[in-house]
This record gives sequence, C-alpha cells and structure tokens, in this order.
Amino acid sequence: MFFSCRNCYIAIIGDIIESKKIADRNEVQIKLRQKLRDINEKYKDDIASKFMITLGDEFQGLLKRGRDAMNIISEIELDMFPVKLRFGVGIGRIDTEINAEIPLGADGPAYHQARKMINLLKDKEKHYKESYANIMIASESDRIDVLLNAILSLSATLKNKWTKRQIEIINCYMNCGSNQYKTAEKLSITQSSVNKALDNASFYSYKKALDTVSMVLSEIEVNQNV
Repeated sequence: MFFSCRNCYIAIIGDIIESKKIADRNEVQIKLRQKLRDINEKYKDDIASKFMITLGDEFQGLLKRGRDAMNIISEIELDMFPVKLRFGVGIGRIDTEINAEIPLGADGPAYHQARKMINLLKDKEKHYKESYANIMIASESDRIDVLLNAILSLSATLKNKWTKRQIEIINCYMNCGSNQYKTAEKLSITQSSVNKALDNASFYSYKKALDTVSMVLSEIEVNQNV
C-alpha cells in the first residue's frame, strides 16, 4: 500500500498560466469549458464532483478513483495547447458533503493539498527563470510525494521539448486509441511519419513515466459502502 489514508479522494485544481497575456481569453475559456464537459462525460464513473471553471481561469474537480487521474490531466493539457496550464493534485479525505454537480463548498485535506501544490508551482515560477514541472502531487506520505513529483518533473522535461507538430500528432495518437495507423489516416500522413514523431519526442518514455504515476494513483478508490 502506497497510501495509508482510507477513502481518499483526489482533488485536481488546474490553472491557466499567464492568462492575462492571452489575447483571446474568452475563446480559451469557451474551449476549456467544453473540454471539461467532455471530461465529465468520458470519466463520469471516476468523478465524485464534476470538473468546472470555478474562479477566473481556474478550474477544479474531484475524483473518487485514481486510475485515470493522469489521463484526465494529459487530455486537458494536450487539447488546450498552446495554452499552458498548471495542475495541483491533492490526495486525502473530504470532510464535508460533496456536491456531485458542483465542486464548490466541499472541504478537506485533499483540496488543501491541491491548493498547496498550485501555490507552490506559482512560487517556483516567480523565483526561477524556467520551471519544468507544471504538475505536482501532495498526499499524507512525503516519501511517495517526492518520488511521484520527481517522475513528473522528468516527464515535464521531455514534454517541454515537444514541437507544435509533435504535440498535434501525440494528441491525435492518444485520441485514436494509441493506434499509429488510425493516427496517420486522420492526419493524412504515413504511419512511419507518426512513428518517427513519437520517437523523436521520446513519447514512449514520457508515457511510461505517466503510467508509473497512474499505477500508484490507481490504488485510490473510495469505498462507496462506507
């Protein structure tokens, strides 16, 4: 067991980086709102409280299962490109009543930890010229947090080197069920071009890193009978 707390939830708080510098903020918010609706439908079995924009350019949601937490973050991040996002992930209890439709009003260590990570990412961005990590996780286990955040930092180093074209191909590849031939057909390119783009982006190393984080988080599942 990686996590000692029983009936942990996973709170995810996302935020648009340097949103005030975006010229078409309204269009970006419309796109984000639609993406969150898609996430709420696709991952409805995992969601305890739906994802929605809650404050300015910030959004949040609450998961009762951890198996797809990283997939949710990756989908939002890739579909919102070139807009840059940061994510704080908190693992812990929820001490108040949960509204399944609106992620507001609920409180507990899960949200506290997620907020702590968002603030830490913002602080890092202020004090360093370049911050590679844009996702950080906090739980009740410091040792696990250190390991998971080290993996996320290394994966971000790979991700930050991707070109616009590589991101387009990677996003299409993931939306096509990780099928290179379907990706090639949809983008009107050859399968070898898809394979080359994934290889040059070190995508499989990146994916393996995220899968490792997902494996750890998949341990988290709220017992609905408690």
